[in-house]
Amino acid sequence: MTRWYTDGPAAWALAQTDALIFGAAFFGSVILCVPVIGVLRKLSFGKQAYEDAPKTHAVKTGTPTMGGVVFALALLPLAAYFAWAQPDSGTAQQVFEIALLGLACGAIGFSDDLLGVRRGRNRGLDGRTKLVLTMIVAGLFLVAIRPHVYQTEGSIPDWLGSMPSWMWYALAFVALVGTTHAVNLTDGLDGLAAGTIVPPLAVFASIAIFDGYAGVAAVDLATLGAALGFLVYNRYPARLFMGDTGSLFLGGILAGSAIVLQHVLLLPLVGAVFAAEALSVIVQVAYFKRTRKRIFKMSPLHHHFELSGWSETKVTHWFWAASALCSVAGAATLYAARGSVP
Repeated sequence: MTRWYTDGPAAWALAQTDALIFGAAFFGSVILCVPVIGVLRKLSFGKQAYEDAPKTHAVKTGTPTMGGVVFALALLPLAAYFAWAQPDSGTAQQVFEIALLGLACGAIGFSDDLLGVRRGRNRGLDGRTKLVLTMIVAGLFLVAIRPHVYQTEGSIPDWLGSMPSWMWYALAFVALVGTTHAVNLTDGLDGLAAGTIVPPLAVFASIAIFDGYAGVAAVDLATLGAALGFLVYNRYPARLFMGDTGSLFLGGILAGSAIVLQHVLLLPLVGAVFAAEALSVIVQVAYFKRTRKRIFKMSPLHHHFELSGWSETKVTHWFWAASALCSVAGAATLYAARGSVP
């Protein structure tokens, strides 16, 4: 791959473009959230606190949800630009593929949120339906990117080395489905998912820039900027929730980026907080079915800490810090294995 820093003027031009994409997405998100909150309030699209959530969450009922549409709106100008200016370029191909993946996952979440609001008491799509739909989207995405994934004698390189292509695609499928739902499970506290997604997206954006994947970098930077802008309204006490519309979108973008960059095996490390949230639910359910006892006071994991006496902001800030540490560790491990850093 061509490294971005090999040509000074070209590198500077790319850095300016990346900064513009990030800045436009950030300020666009900050601005767009205001009318989005107004529209959602007018439509009475308010969050309904889960009956089995901690009692302190009851005050969140009525807060506008489905704010994740802001993430999609942040990507549309980027996709429109490449469709107009560079429709046949490899960069545009990457933008379209990952953006469509995010939008498809977000559409599943939007349907879930909409049904939940209309039916009341969070009775949206059932878990099995959401799982099947995301599996279909994951399969279609992997079929779409197959012609563009580098293959050598039936093997595909990842950061730990090459593996048979069938194994790589199987892991990519599991990673995509698992990540979208793990991010969805993490979205349970004010600012938790939006803040936790920032470090992993930053890592994959840096890898994309370093390795010359301009399209992946553009999508990740736009999503990163939009997530930070969204945090202005989503941090405690939240004035806007992303809903499944946003969490499934973010999970799809994160996993799609790792897959296109051929760093599927790096995803569990930089996204360790999301993995821990998902594993806490799996372990809790499996253990309870077998013993009728619970390991955690409540799952996902963030609720366990809440019921252990931690304030909501303390849980959120520690999870953000954990995400940052895991992301730094993942990036350091990758560049150490390569023997170079950007």
